[in-house]
Amino acid sequence: MGRPAQISRATVLDAALALADEQGLAAVTMAAVAARLGVTPMALYRHVSNKDDLLDGLVEALLTEIPPPPDDLPWQDRLRHLATGVRRSAARHPSVFPLLLQRPAATEEARQVRDRVCAALREAGLDDERAARAERLISTAVLGFATSEAAGRFDHHAQDVRDADFACLLDALHAFVR
Repeated sequence: MGRPAQISRATVLDAALALADEQGLAAVTMAAVAARLGVTPMALYRHVSNKDDLLDGLVEALLTEIPPPPDDLPWQDRLRHLATGVRRSAARHPSVFPLLLQRPAATEEARQVRDRVCAALREAGLDDERAARAERLISTAVLGFATSEAAGRFDHHAQDVRDADFACLLDALHAFVR
């Protein structure tokens, strides 16, 4: 009898993300992820406690694939860098990306991305409460645009028009902070 497959939280999340990319978010079940990894569903419970934890892990996977901006960039450029990363992630994962509009950043790793945005907003001069509110609003606007674009809502526009619209959104969000 062969040795059982070795899995980790990272491999579980990778398998869930690949499954969602290929078959849609509804296809992501504990049984389907386990089958993809060649293990029993019970083997997953060492790495994710339940389906909600798995979905929180997908939020984490989507957010943490966005490269962090260099710390020496001005706050506006760090936000632009993160927003551009969000847009790229949405394009790579259109079937699962709407999950970011449905679930909060619940894991420590996912919250680090949110915290980078808040840190940039505090650097812009916002106090903690205003930075938290601005992060929610900015994130919702950027995630909404990226999700809409990835879902094909803007396909009737040329890429340069979509790029200009995204730049306009970022400019408006920058003005909102000031």
